[in-house]
Amino acid sequence: MSIDRRKFLTHAGSGVVAAAALHRVAQADQVKLPPLDAPSEKPKASEPPADPPDKRLGVAIVGIGHLTLEQLLPAFAQSRSTKLVGLVSGDRKKAEAIAAQTGVDPKRIYDYAGFDRIKDDPAIEAVYIVLPDNMHAEYTVRAAAAGKHVLCEKPMATSVAEAQQMIDACKRAGRKLMIAYRIQYEPHNRYVMQAVRDKRFGKITLIEGHNGQNQGDPAQWRLKKAAGGGALADVGVYCLNTCRFVLGEEPVWVQAAVHSTPGDPRFKEVDENVVFQLGFPSGALGSFSTSFGTHRSNRYRCLGDKGGWIGADPAFDYEGIQLELSEVRGKDELRGKPAIGAKQQFALELDHFASCVRANKQPYTPGEEGLQDVRIIQAIFQAAREQKRIELPRITTLDTFRGPPPA
Repeated sequence: MSIDRRKFLTHAGSGVVAAAALHRVAQADQVKLPPLDAPSEKPKASEPPADPPDKRLGVAIVGIGHLTLEQLLPAFAQSRSTKLVGLVSGDRKKAEAIAAQTGVDPKRIYDYAGFDRIKDDPAIEAVYIVLPDNMHAEYTVRAAAAGKHVLCEKPMATSVAEAQQMIDACKRAGRKLMIAYRIQYEPHNRYVMQAVRDKRFGKITLIEGHNGQNQGDPAQWRLKKAAGGGALADVGVYCLNTCRFVLGEEPVWVQAAVHSTPGDPRFKEVDENVVFQLGFPSGALGSFSTSFGTHRSNRYRCLGDKGGWIGADPAFDYEGIQLELSEVRGKDELRGKPAIGAKQQFALELDHFASCVRANKQPYTPGEEGLQDVRIIQAIFQAAREQKRIELPRITTLDTFRGPPPA
């Protein structure tokens, strides 16, 4: 079932929820029908049944901007284990309109000043923080103090100190903290990760890639230093985190350069273009660029020392991710684009988050994973500022900051 933003927001909430419920009931019944295709054909995908509505994790969204309207609301309609039960916004009128369309009880609309009142709302078991980066720490700490689990957008904070504060607050409260690295749950990128870990193309010697887009309004928060804006933190983090995820390794050094176009009002405060390199314990190199002033493009390739490479282009979009590979077989080199069934990436995140809360296990992308990216981002800026290579602590274990992998 695919529900895009326009369809979601132009239908009454009850209709969407009812359609999703009927879809899940059909799944839960697990009606068995004889196959139509020959045994040689690809089997049709099947999903485990959805949780009953009263068993799903109740989540309130904190922040109702573009990402919430365009991606998260449809994700809740496709989630098997979560349900949207609350909204937190500084715009009451907008929140009421969304509540009417999604079936959220207006009594569970909170403003930022009254956010702490969620402590007394048992229907809200967790929050999904979708705010400017400089607000992540405050609302994570407040949510933990209110006894709520936290799913937080990336980058998790604007400093190492803030990130550690978030981790400590959730540990003190006995609440889960998960960072929303959707790429680590998305099937295409997980396919690349598995191919790399299986050494299908030999040892990976180089991962290269780019993530860039052309920002518009100079007044938006992504172009404000105080809010945590800038190309590296906002979109370059995809290159950084995906490289770490695919290899399973942590960089031991970084070097970088930053450049912003003089006179462009968008980049008075934040970085426009960043180029950075990473060195890993295995000898693999990462070479990436990111930009807020170029036409949208996002891709990466993992190049091996034995007969081929694999990557994705586009690699980081919300939908339409496309694998690409080149593989030597005998005397031939075969190039292709493996077809993998797409999933609603935010629904995958939500369901993993819910499973961790229910089973009391560490998320695959916990706060420690987000903290490591913040450390490296700060080292990249230091390398550019000092115009030299910055050495990082040598970590030789794999997946050091991740929890158990998702099912």
